[in-house]
Amino acid sequence: MENILASLCGTSPEDPLPVWVHGSIGHCFNQLTLNVIPHAILAVVSACFIGTPRSGSRVPCRPSWGWRIATSFILAGLFFADTIPATISQQELGPMYLEVLANGTAALTWLVHGFTLIMLCRSIHGFTRGPAVLALLTLLPLPSFIITLVWYCQSGTAWSPAHPGVSSRFAILCLQLASLLAYVVSYLFPTAGRQDFLSINRSWQQDQAISGPGIPVPDQQRVAEDGESWLSRFFYTWMNPLMKRGYQQKLNQPQDVYVLPRQLQAARVCGQFYSCWQKKASLHQAEEETGSLTSPIIAGGDGSSDAPDSPQHAQEAVRLVSVLHAAFGLRFYSLGLLKLAGSLLDFSGPLLLNLLVNFMESRQEPLSHGVLYALGLFAGSFLGALLRNQFSYEMNKVALMVRAAVISAIYRKALRVSSTSLARFTVGEIVNFMSTDTSRLVNFCHSFHELWSLPVQLAITLYLLHQQVGIAFLGGMALALLLVPINKIIANRIMANNKKMLEHKDARVKLMTEFLCGIRVVKFYAWEKHFSARINACRAKELQKVRAISYLDALCVYTWAAVPVIVSIAIFVTYVLLGHQLTATKVFTALALVGMLILPLNSFPWVLNAILEAKVSLDRIQQFFELMDQDLEAYYALDSPSDTATAMEMQCAAFSWVPVEEERTRQLSSKGSLQLHIENLSVRKGMLLGVVGKVGSGKSSLLAAITGELIKQGGRVCVCDLEQGFGLATQEPWIQFTTVRENILFGREYDARLYEEVLEACALSEDLKILPAGDQTEVGENGVTLSGGQKARIALARAIYQEKELYLLDDPLAAVDADVANHIMRKCIFGALRHKTRVLCTHRTEFLEKADALLLMDNGRIVKTGTPADILPLVEAFPKFKDTDKGHKDQAPNEQGQEEAIKTEAEEPTQNNNLIHKEEEKKEGAVAFEVYKAYWMAMGSCLAMSILFSLFLMQASRNISDWWLSYWISSISQTANTSVMACSASLPSPELLLFSTAGLVSPIQDLDKTPASPNGSEDVNFYLIVYGSIAGANSLFTIIRAFLFAFGTVRAATVIHERLLQRILKATVSFFDTTPTGRILNRFSSDLYCVDDNLPFFLNIFLANIYGLLGMLVIMTYGLPWIGLVLLPLAVVYFLIQHYYRFTSRELKRLYSVTLSPIYTHFSETLSGLSTIRAMRASKRFELENQLRLEQNQRCLFASNTVMEWLDIRLQMIGVAVVTAIAGIAIIQHQKQLANPGLVGLSLSYALSVTNLLSGLIASFTQTEIMMVSVERTQEYTTDIPMEPQDKLVQVSADWPSKGLVEFQQVVLAYRAGLQNALDGVSFTVYPGEKLGIVGRTGSGKSTLFLALFRMVEMKSGRILLDGVDSQLVGLEELRSRLAIIPQDPFLFSGSIRENLDPQGKRTDAELREVLEQCHLWDAVTQMGGLDSELGERGKSLSVGQRQLVCLARALLTQAKVLCIDEATASVDQKTDQLLQQTIRQRFADKTVLTIAHRLNTILDSDRVLVMQAGRVAELDSPASLSQKDGSLFQHLLHSRQQ
Repeated sequence: MENILASLCGTSPEDPLPVWVHGSIGHCFNQLTLNVIPHAILAVVSACFIGTPRSGSRVPCRPSWGWRIATSFILAGLFFADTIPATISQQELGPMYLEVLANGTAALTWLVHGFTLIMLCRSIHGFTRGPAVLALLTLLPLPSFIITLVWYCQSGTAWSPAHPGVSSRFAILCLQLASLLAYVVSYLFPTAGRQDFLSINRSWQQDQAISGPGIPVPDQQRVAEDGESWLSRFFYTWMNPLMKRGYQQKLNQPQDVYVLPRQLQAARVCGQFYSCWQKKASLHQAEEETGSLTSPIIAGGDGSSDAPDSPQHAQEAVRLVSVLHAAFGLRFYSLGLLKLAGSLLDFSGPLLLNLLVNFMESRQEPLSHGVLYALGLFAGSFLGALLRNQFSYEMNKVALMVRAAVISAIYRKALRVSSTSLARFTVGEIVNFMSTDTSRLVNFCHSFHELWSLPVQLAITLYLLHQQVGIAFLGGMALALLLVPINKIIANRIMANNKKMLEHKDARVKLMTEFLCGIRVVKFYAWEKHFSARINACRAKELQKVRAISYLDALCVYTWAAVPVIVSIAIFVTYVLLGHQLTATKVFTALALVGMLILPLNSFPWVLNAILEAKVSLDRIQQFFELMDQDLEAYYALDSPSDTATAMEMQCAAFSWVPVEEERTRQLSSKGSLQLHIENLSVRKGMLLGVVGKVGSGKSSLLAAITGELIKQGGRVCVCDLEQGFGLATQEPWIQFTTVRENILFGREYDARLYEEVLEACALSEDLKILPAGDQTEVGENGVTLSGGQKARIALARAIYQEKELYLLDDPLAAVDADVANHIMRKCIFGALRHKTRVLCTHRTEFLEKADALLLMDNGRIVKTGTPADILPLVEAFPKFKDTDKGHKDQAPNEQGQEEAIKTEAEEPTQNNNLIHKEEEKKEGAVAFEVYKAYWMAMGSCLAMSILFSLFLMQASRNISDWWLSYWISSISQTANTSVMACSASLPSPELLLFSTAGLVSPIQDLDKTPASPNGSEDVNFYLIVYGSIAGANSLFTIIRAFLFAFGTVRAATVIHERLLQRILKATVSFFDTTPTGRILNRFSSDLYCVDDNLPFFLNIFLANIYGLLGMLVIMTYGLPWIGLVLLPLAVVYFLIQHYYRFTSRELKRLYSVTLSPIYTHFSETLSGLSTIRAMRASKRFELENQLRLEQNQRCLFASNTVMEWLDIRLQMIGVAVVTAIAGIAIIQHQKQLANPGLVGLSLSYALSVTNLLSGLIASFTQTEIMMVSVERTQEYTTDIPMEPQDKLVQVSADWPSKGLVEFQQVVLAYRAGLQNALDGVSFTVYPGEKLGIVGRTGSGKSTLFLALFRMVEMKSGRILLDGVDSQLVGLEELRSRLAIIPQDPFLFSGSIRENLDPQGKRTDAELREVLEQCHLWDAVTQMGGLDSELGERGKSLSVGQRQLVCLARALLTQAKVLCIDEATASVDQKTDQLLQQTIRQRFADKTVLTIAHRLNTILDSDRVLVMQAGRVAELDSPASLSQKDGSLFQHLLHSRQQ
């Protein structure tokens, strides 16, 4: 080093860089330190800003930028010019090479600086003066200029004609100074006024808002990362404002987080992904050469050519992998270079450490070598840290892109897939594709690069090991390789179990979904125990697999802990057998290297595991992508109908619900599904076509065939104006989880006039007045907070508001009372829609008299078409009432009885502030101690203590083995002349040496020359035996701890689920009404998955880290007390950084999980409303909504990933500082002859690993804390949910109520505090065996009577007596199981028909058959395949009417004395209805029956009728006397029905 400097400066090697020469500063010192170094710094910092992205706007820069750019290039030119005279007139001003070096550096610097200014001028900085740091750095070379100028003046050579070279250089120097001055002046005096700047800035912001694809950027929301300098990108200083907000606890909603960078925005990523998909699809099609290129599918609306919607053959071939590869591959693979560089730099630390210790040993090496090694250590660790950090940051970005692409592709596919093929998967499974499977694909991104980088590390380590012990290393390697297949077997078992576990989890989540959807029915029937048993059975199977996985994991962990010991001992044995002499140095170095081997070998199975998991998930998703799309082109004839007046026609068309292949297999197993055959059907524009037929005759299927939801097996279907879509109101109304108004507008602009018309037509105006916030009231999920009639009318209003030409209405009148049905027929079907084409399916034939034509369907065929006069007599079971009082007809039915404000049931769970769903709770601040305590208690104190104790033993035995090695080495170094350095430097254990190879110390020296000590071999044997036994104890403790831990975490998971489930089962109905199912399901799916799987994983690492850190500190302070001086301030800094970090990180993680629920909720909602969304042609809009929700979630995820990188780089820098400081101190000590090389080696090897351990500690603690949030969320539900009263105050007899006497006494009931009373002092008595009909306007409190009777909602005051016993004193389960009910919504769960009828399995087949025959269902059941045939999710395989019959059959089975029927026959045709009424009369002849009816004919033969109004009893008498009584409400209802 000295020689190089001397030759460069032309000085003597003894003093190569003199500072003071002849009374002025030395020229060489001036040029190198005051000129070259400042210029180099300026160049590096300038280069950091070159990558600044452009701003979107085209606003011109301020003039001062132009001046600065010009002067930069002038300066660069001047420095180049200066080298010419310097080379010509050599030695006059100093050595030539020095001048060339100085001028070359300066010229390059100003060039780089000029380009940087150009980039900055085009970026956001163009409106400001630019970064101040650049302007300050340009002043650094100034002292050098001034010193040179003074030197010229002093030497008098400035203007001497004798020296033309020198004079020209002086002139150039003056020009340089002038240019620099011009630069500074143009920086200081901006030439644009403040006003301009503001306006420019404003226009830039507008521009940003426009340029972002579809995502507005409000002023206060910063875009992450874009427009930042390199420095800011490397150290994440752009995150600081966000960190600060987090620390001040101002991160409360997703809007507080930065907007995603341009390249990560969902719209952009998806666009890129779909265009790749398109290319792949078209390529594949070209290969197939089928020539059947598709024209754009209609569902896209705008021809969406970017859709994955090529025909079937191309569909199958487009592999998701290849598309992801094409879209993100280049970026993904290029990151491998970063990874490679980082991995190689990891080895620099140990090698340099070794050289440094050598340097301290030998007193001969020059000081400059030591300095170089220290600088090398600094540079290596610094660059390594930067590269590793950037790698993981960029990797996270790619993973985010993949996540966005896959989630939106799954959503998009779900919108396009045909309903028939979608039926293969349940909603739960499809939502799982989006959650679990996608996250596994994302994990693959991280694992992939490990897959190739681990072998590289392995190879390098093996090479070094070979240098150490020669061929003997093969002995150890053979053993290590033997363990690989064992591990592979374990990993395979884990995989298999994992797959099984996921299947059980799917099943359990599906069951939970059904349970939550039908919670009311479950409570009415008191089936909680049955469901709880089914869910627990699933959970037990799942836990069995979780347990297996945990134990296999423990085994894995153990084998890897044991490997280093076994392998090293094997190496030594081989080495000795080969006839070599073992020395201490060899032992330590070998141990250190074996330790380094373990990391790659250890993580390899996990990496493989993650990759295999990703493969499984990929196949699952691929299978979903290969489902048939709804191909509207093949489905509809593309020419318009033959006659222009025809709206729709079908000829010789055959349809089925199942694809042809499946149909064949079905027929073999004797289960036929409904086929639809339409010979000839043509619908004129503007006509009203009625479709009638008994339950299950194919009415709904006909509508599905028109909208294209069925599979067409032949024939021709033709629809006019197909692009426009249909106005569809399905039989089970689909309501979105948003406000009433949003439900009706369904994405169209709000048009006040049209909106009012629609509300009036659907009789909704009155209902909206009652709702707490009018049409801004939030409707629960699937409309839980509305009555059946309101749901149907809102769905109808939505269809009308869309203003389509063809309307398909599937029994919209079923759930409403006669009054409202009349109104809808008049104002809506013959009013608002009078000029449209309408197809109306209904059982209420009295409304079809004015239809233009009727179709009579039976068994999937049109039996007869004709006018109402021809067809109605065939279906009508009873002639019309002859009206007694003609005069009444003139009065409009709405005038009476509508003046009273009516209270709807819809009002039921609404809060005063109208948003019924409380926002999902987001707990603030740290995870409470309570949560940890809850987990501890779930595990059991005794078990938890023993786990901690076994951890302690394990760590202690490990540290004692380290200490034994150091003891061995010190005793040997006294007996033999082994190099002290090599020994003590290798003191740390293999575990520590994962991070550093202090032990590499020896490969460089040839240790074979070390003479063996005389008593070597016996000594070595003694030490080795002790070492071996300590290691053996360590491995024993390790296995104990691993299995204890596995056992403990599984136990905790079991207890937590058990508590959660028990609590949910007992929750009140109002809790389910105000909490979306998605939110509860989230607890049971993702949160429980965390508790089962992720929490143990991170908790394990966290505990190991804590104990490892404690052990390390103990050994370090024992060996090297003064290291405490470095560690204490560090500890403080660490504490502050992690504290600052954890606040923000925790908030972001919580925001992430809060924004995750809406994605899934929206997805499952979309799946349940697919037919409506597609028929109304709203797919595009739903796709956009999904994208926006995804974007919100990605924002939070991106921020929380980046925060981790922010922390990581800071911790790494602290580590770098420690390493450099220790190395520096060591060199100083060496100069002062104080250093002990062994201790220095030891402290450095620790320094290289302490930082890693500490960052690991923070990371694992944070991760554990994040996983604890899941425990917190389950804990919140196990403690805070309102419960139904569980007490039982009176014991009743087994046959109670034996008579069936029901008395209501002054019952007052409100759904929730703060709402008006739904029942307001209701009193009446129903005598044993009496049949009571209950009628009243929608929302008058009819259904509430049943809720009160079953104690679904507790009363405020009053009492209900059954056979004289107060129902509030009886246990809930007993009460509910003794009453029978047929609820309004027929609820079936997946399982066999037998399970649905009799979940407890108490009845014989004969009883079940008898009941089914009485309900006229037996034929349908035998056709499906008997009692054990599966019903599918929510009873898919039956029509709605048939489902209601199943519910009736259930009620018949209970043989209760009191039966409640709630509009049970709404979806049944009149013939079936009559049969049913007859069945009910016969079977319940001696029992008390309460019936809520909308069709008055169902209750005309009841003993008495109760008319409800506004929560009070208005009239109670026999139907005959009430209908005779003038002005009675009942009489009015009768008349309005006949109209």
